[in-house]
Amino acid sequence: MTYHILNLLLTLIERFGAMLAMGLFVLSLTPVGRLGVIRKPEPRYRLLLALIFGCFGILGTYGGDVVFESYANLRGVSVITAGLLGGPSVGFGAGLIAGGHRYLIDPGGFSSLPCGLATFLEGCFAGWVHRRLRGNSLNWRVALWVGLVGETVHQLMVLTMAKPFEQALELVKVITIPMITVNTFGAVLFVQSLHMLFEYRSRRDSSRIHQILDIANKTVGHLRSGLNRDSARATASIIWERVPVAAVDIADTTKVLAHIGAGDDHHEIGKGLRTQATRKVLRTGVPMFLRNREAIGCDVPHCPLSSAVIVPMRKGGRIVGALKLYGTEDVRLDEVHFELAKGLADLFSTQLELEDIQIKNQLLARAEIRRLQAQINPHFLFNALNTIGSFCRTKPERARSLLSELALFMRRNLASDGSFAPLESELEQVRSYLEIEKARFGERIQSEVRVQPGLEDCIIPALIIQPLVENGVKHGILGREQGGVVRLDITGENGLVRVQVEDDGVGMTGAHVRSLLEGEGEYAGDDHIGVRNCKNRLEQMFGPEHSLRIDSLPGRGTTVSFTVPRRSVN
Repeated sequence: MTYHILNLLLTLIERFGAMLAMGLFVLSLTPVGRLGVIRKPEPRYRLLLALIFGCFGILGTYGGDVVFESYANLRGVSVITAGLLGGPSVGFGAGLIAGGHRYLIDPGGFSSLPCGLATFLEGCFAGWVHRRLRGNSLNWRVALWVGLVGETVHQLMVLTMAKPFEQALELVKVITIPMITVNTFGAVLFVQSLHMLFEYRSRRDSSRIHQILDIANKTVGHLRSGLNRDSARATASIIWERVPVAAVDIADTTKVLAHIGAGDDHHEIGKGLRTQATRKVLRTGVPMFLRNREAIGCDVPHCPLSSAVIVPMRKGGRIVGALKLYGTEDVRLDEVHFELAKGLADLFSTQLELEDIQIKNQLLARAEIRRLQAQINPHFLFNALNTIGSFCRTKPERARSLLSELALFMRRNLASDGSFAPLESELEQVRSYLEIEKARFGERIQSEVRVQPGLEDCIIPALIIQPLVENGVKHGILGREQGGVVRLDITGENGLVRVQVEDDGVGMTGAHVRSLLEGEGEYAGDDHIGVRNCKNRLEQMFGPEHSLRIDSLPGRGTTVSFTVPRRSVN
């Protein structure tokens, strides 16, 4: 009997090795290979997993010898691995296929029912363990205990359910040790092999993702300026330094913009496209992986480039160029390079589209400034000229001084393009405005300007303080019969410049503040465009944390404040 046990043990071990190799090979060829990244099978893959491991279970039935009209088998390896890998549904399916097959090949056999049922229960048990461990069951220790329990129960079911008992007992004496040993440690090896395979794929994919993100991070500053020779050269250099290829080429729709590496003697910058494959990709928009010189179609007979990955780059849905990675006989390309190039091309396309968004934002900001200037100039100009005209006979010196202030105010106002300006220049703009308004309204307008020493050379968005001061004058203190005071305080704190405009005028409710900022109701017209323009520009330039803050109470006045990063003119 010892001889039969040892012989059966060696037979099972031998056939398990073949089944393990075949199983890993088949799994590597199926879409289930995505498990290397996501671990948990998607629903559409669970049926596929159940079928694959169910078929392995069927093969495992013939893994040993026929002993006492029964089969010494390796079904446990497959169904246990299926349940631990795919969960209850996969364990159930694989167990049903393998166990059902065992029963159907010999329905009248004395051990057919307990063996088939035990296989089904092993798959279900492994799936239950997977659920209990919340997907962390692909572990050799878990497989060891599941295998020991499952195969022990298997032998007990044969012993108690198979008839006659004497034959069942003789069968169990021979197959217990080989089957528990090989199925248990087979499941351990299968599970651990899958675990190592998936860990390898995860590290490989993580490395690829890191590589793509590193390249994208280095190139974003270049491609943001558009696809041209300078940006293409910088981008190709970054890829060349980080990706093991024979050459990197970037082209627009008609010519080579950059080429680094093999073949640079005839793939010249600024010259026309030399390969038929590039023209085809630009025409069709379909990425290509070419493995020979003939497919590349270079018009130079002795071109060293023997393989190529060519991927189109888009901008707003329109093909604007191509990214190309080349290989030679010594430096070969593979599918990893193909996937890498497609990922990079998608990122580059996004960066190129950001260029258009950036330009549109700049044009929008300038349009808003022009709109604000158009709103300020006529009203303020006419009122100022009327005021100056009234001083021409009675106070000519005062009229001359006000004309000088008006000229200064209008010159700065018209010259502003919405970019940045020194704080000192913006303060002069405010002072000019206040001088003209004081001449017009007299003692009804009082003002206080306080600036923390050392902040005069800081830069802030142009034409952003004066509209707030004007709003405090027009809609704040001039709403009261006796007028009031407008205070401008500028301080520095924690790397920020804080600007606060406060008036003791009529104030407004919280609902009115919200309507003012959103441009709704009575605040939808051009008369309040200055505040909304300041709010939008601050948020665009620095983010919502630097937006306008307005605190106001009816009859108590209004305080408007904002912060910008502290930067000097230099």
